[in-house]
Amino acid sequence: MNLVNLGVKFPTDAYGQFIGYKTDHDPARRGSSVGPYTSRDMCRSLIAEVKRREIPVLEKMDVVSLLTDENPGRRILGALALDSSGSLAAFASANVVFAVGGPGGLYKTSVYPAVHTGAIGIALKAGAAAQGLPESQYGLASVKFRWNVSGTYMQVVPRFISTDADGKSGKREFLREYFDGGIARLNSLVFLKGYQWPFDTKKIPDGSSIIDLLVYMETVIKGRRVFLDFRENPEGFEIGKLDEEAREYLEKSEAFQSTPIGRLMHMNPGAVALYRDHNIEIEHEPLEIAVCAQHNNGGLAGNHWWESLNIRGLFPVGEVNGSHGVARPGGSALNAGQVGGFRIAEYIAGTPSAASLAEGIFTRNLLGESEDIQAFLGRCRKATRGWKSVRAEIQTRMTRYGAHIRSVDGLKRAVAEARKQMASLEKEGCRVSTPREAVHALKNRQLCLAHRVYLETLLFQLESGVGSRGSSMVQDASGTAVHTLLDKMEWSFAAEDPSFREKVLETVFEKGEVKNRWVKRRPLPESNLWFETAWAEFRRGDIY
Repeated sequence: MNLVNLGVKFPTDAYGQFIGYKTDHDPARRGSSVGPYTSRDMCRSLIAEVKRREIPVLEKMDVVSLLTDENPGRRILGALALDSSGSLAAFASANVVFAVGGPGGLYKTSVYPAVHTGAIGIALKAGAAAQGLPESQYGLASVKFRWNVSGTYMQVVPRFISTDADGKSGKREFLREYFDGGIARLNSLVFLKGYQWPFDTKKIPDGSSIIDLLVYMETVIKGRRVFLDFRENPEGFEIGKLDEEAREYLEKSEAFQSTPIGRLMHMNPGAVALYRDHNIEIEHEPLEIAVCAQHNNGGLAGNHWWESLNIRGLFPVGEVNGSHGVARPGGSALNAGQVGGFRIAEYIAGTPSAASLAEGIFTRNLLGESEDIQAFLGRCRKATRGWKSVRAEIQTRMTRYGAHIRSVDGLKRAVAEARKQMASLEKEGCRVSTPREAVHALKNRQLCLAHRVYLETLLFQLESGVGSRGSSMVQDASGTAVHTLLDKMEWSFAAEDPSFREKVLETVFEKGEVKNRWVKRRPLPESNLWFETAWAEFRRGDIY
């Protein structure tokens, strides 16, 4: 049952072919959309199907721990959750589908919804193997309402405005300072950000990702604020002077309107309505943006059935499954999640013998984990530091050292700070006074562990000599200069070592330590099956 069957109206032509467009890291036109609310419409269709099938959903129940046995060949036993009253609820299960999304709660500047913290730290604490954790995606997004400013938001070529911290004084078009005599090229690069949205080290210094870097410098390094202004054209804007790709696109779209907002209303009126739905009128006011964390391409390590490599019965799926590589094409993660859901369901249904649990083993593990959680919450009730302050420290550190701009020295400092914070949080907790705050305290616990694991893994990758790749730029004074007007000693980056494309970085948190290793990547399987033999294996269930 795919999304189209569930009622998501992806556009087709008169022959029923689905129409595509070029998207991130996409040499073809493999993306599709039903407008700015595509994700919402997908969720609504899936939720409607869940209700139609009368599948029970437990609301206001936050999973805070995974239960596993400690024997060789470990397997999942179930999960432990905290309900809205502050009581623990235990779930015994031989199979746990872990669909918790990406680690949005790790970053200060993030395009993840504010309520979406992710929960990979729960699985890491349980000892689940991870892979590719350093590979994430970052790009320009609005901050008041969290949303990628990709696609037509960039293709209409708005003005980029920088202001002082008050958001009003010191206003200037700051990008043009770096493109003296090449304004048409600058405007063409802004256009390209539409489908080259993620920050990409292959697109600096001469490509569109120089824009992300300059926005980062204005906001993080200089402490200023950056806005998109759709009400006026950038200085020197003329469609006829754009590079051929940008000019041809706007001409074919008949986007000859005199302002960016006019072109946006013509090509994608829903993009304007989306912000209006969130009390932001971009036709009348500038839109504040920053470089934000958007997607973790790495995550937990799974096999071809999406089962954890080292905990049987645990099935990480969606963004939390670390199968998305270094530079995934836009939309491919959604596809992987859809396929993963089908594969997991087939595997669980095809292996019913795995669905047996020893009650005594479950009870012993449940009691131990419950006591640990209650002891932590007991320390939290006596703590002096609030949970929001603890969360802010984690997020500030990750955005500064663990996002798209990375350095060995910075990560060494960040790792030391993360270890210290994790030890302090375990010893003292963070102040809570309500059941809801208890949930946040436990989220802080898993986020703090996760950010330590991520930072140590990032440092390991840099010290291995991988260099800059994907959406991460590794600062190296001996590398390629980012721009002639920037200090080469600070703003140069290391080249990628392509030999690491043949390897995968695996990570496990074990006995309080982060352990990393490089393993050879699995090859794409090639098969020349004989039908009768393969059919017999299928009938016997040998494929599982």
